[in-house]
Amino acid sequence: MPLLINGERIDLARPTGDMIRAYPHLEERAKLLRSQPAQIVEPKGLLYVQQREFAVTTPKDGSVSILGSDDATTCHIVVLRHTGSGATCLTHCDGSDTEAEVSLIMSSVKSFSNTTGYGRLEVHLVGGFNDDRQLSQKLTNQLLRAFDLQPDDVHLVTFCVTELNDREEKDIHFPIIYGIAVNVKTAEIFPATFPEKGPDEDLRSAHVLTGATLTNIYDAKMEQLHIGPYFWRPFPHVDFWLEQDDKQILQNLSTSPLAEPPHFVSHIRSTLTFLKEHPFPSRSLFPDRKPRIYKKNEEGLWEQVCSDKI
Repeated sequence: MPLLINGERIDLARPTGDMIRAYPHLEERAKLLRSQPAQIVEPKGLLYVQQREFAVTTPKDGSVSILGSDDATTCHIVVLRHTGSGATCLTHCDGSDTEAEVSLIMSSVKSFSNTTGYGRLEVHLVGGFNDDRQLSQKLTNQLLRAFDLQPDDVHLVTFCVTELNDREEKDIHFPIIYGIAVNVKTAEIFPATFPEKGPDEDLRSAHVLTGATLTNIYDAKMEQLHIGPYFWRPFPHVDFWLEQDDKQILQNLSTSPLAEPPHFVSHIRSTLTFLKEHPFPSRSLFPDRKPRIYKKNEEGLWEQVCSDKI
């Protein structure tokens, strides 16, 4: 069964501009989302999702109430929710293997949902802009096609991507919304920034930079965050990259150098330094081949759990 808007199947042969004009309420919803100032989301109750990660949970979760991600330029942030069970998934897609990723998040949400009962699957797409290389538009099209190929009906509710998330300043295009959060209790979606992106921010970023596939980082039944075990080979030319100035890093390691947030280069440097320090994670990070496991403590913050307590 296909991807639907207002109960009608989307004609993916038409350009997305035609689709937007055919369903003006989508544009209105995007306009409303864009008009909201980004909220600063503190770590308490937050599960932050990095690029090529996803997490799914339900309103019954006693530890996590907010899923969120940011720093999306050409990337898209996807929220998939079942209105019956309230099972909610957030992922940060970059176009690396969109069809497989959509199938993965669909099966994850459905595993928490009794699809024979009431409710429906709703998807919200946010991110991207009118970038020179048209990577955002390509990803938008990939996501629409991938959801349309699913065996279940999926209802497109929010479509704030590419041209609907674009602003222009001195002939340079930027995204309007770089990050969003979803409240898993209320289903509210809002623009957001996150002072804390941990735990293990550098480790998780290193996993992406070394070619990770989409990874589920959360066990909602145990209310535990699982990081790893991750393995990679020594990062090629890491010393060369660390010697480069900010401009070179921006030009060569970003899909959209002019639109990156200000902390992009420092984040990449931190990740490259981590990769230099850990060329063989099987020895230095995961010698026992077990994930790093975290639970929320009484203050609502992530705290590592000793493996012998699991």
